[in-house]
Amino acid sequence: MSTRVFRITVRGVFDGLGPEQRAELLARAGEHDVLHAAFTPEGHLSYDIAARPAFTFRFQDSGEAEEDILEATERAEEAARAWLTGRGYGFKNLRALAEDLSQAPLGKRQRRAAATGNPA
Repeated sequence: MSTRVFRITVRGVFDGLGPEQRAELLARAGEHDVLHAAFTPEGHLSYDIAARPAFTFRFQDSGEAEEDILEATERAEEAARAWLTGRGYGFKNLRALAEDLSQAPLGKRQRRAAATGNPA
């Protein structure tokens, strides 16, 4: 059985932030810029608190079976909750979306490589 790679996106909205918390998020905004976003095992947070209170965590996980995506999604949601709670940031509307990359459609280069028998 092969290992499946899952990408999990956890989105939400900051809620009830105090002036100090908002200032802290603004000061660290550069390291949480969406232009640096990546799917990582520990999760990557991105936001633009100056524009709107929404945030996104991006997690990468893996499993052996298709059903493992459910546990990976739960782990990602819990990790996001723990990060936010541990820093005292209020939040609401937390929701997750997961994708099994083994089920993702092939891109143009991948289709061409598959057709010619060359690895991408």
